[in-house]
Amino acid sequence: MNKKIEAYGVDAVVRPKIKATKQLDLSGDFGRQIVKSETKLALRTHPKTFQKLADM
Repeated sequence: MNKKIEAYGVDAVVRPKIKATKQLDLSGDFGRQIVKSETKLALRTHPKTFQKLADM
């Protein structure tokens, strides 16, 4: 990947790895709301994929 970037005249920079520190808690009403909204978004974004999976 670095060679591809350097072909355009951009120097590759090594970045430090940052680990996630926040834990997502999906229990309770707030968690249920997050799951529902993400599910609706996925179904709206990929309707054909889910229809094909349903027909398998």
